[in-house]
Amino acid sequence: QVQLVESGGGLVQAGGSLRLSCAASGSIFSINVMGWYRQAPGKQRELVAEISTGGSANYADSVKGRFTISRDNAGKTVYMQMNSLKPEDTAVYYCNAVLRTGPFKFEDNYWGQGTQVTVSS
Repeated sequence: QVQLVESGGGLVQAGGSLRLSCAASGSIFSINVMGWYRQAPGKQRELVAEISTGGSANYADSVKGRFTISRDNAGKTVYMQMNSLKPEDTAVYYCNAVLRTGPFKFEDNYWGQGTQVTVSS
């Protein structure tokens, strides 16, 4: 069993900041990429940011310069600092991890339960 537990969502005014956290636990052999996706009402889920084991990060164009993704040294917790938030950032944010549960297992995608971020204008 693998769990991704998110925290840090909430309601903030435009221009404000929030920090999301996601901790992975359970039967984990290795984690490759961890990241954050979001889904706004009526829209498809989209990648916001992701970070590899080596620390290489990739961002959606819409959040570059405003959001920063990072991982702890153990590699099982991912954070996303969100600054200069805009109403269009309002969505449910999902943590994602690409990981293996054993040395001879293929990588698979795991998801958190989602955390709501609401930015008021």
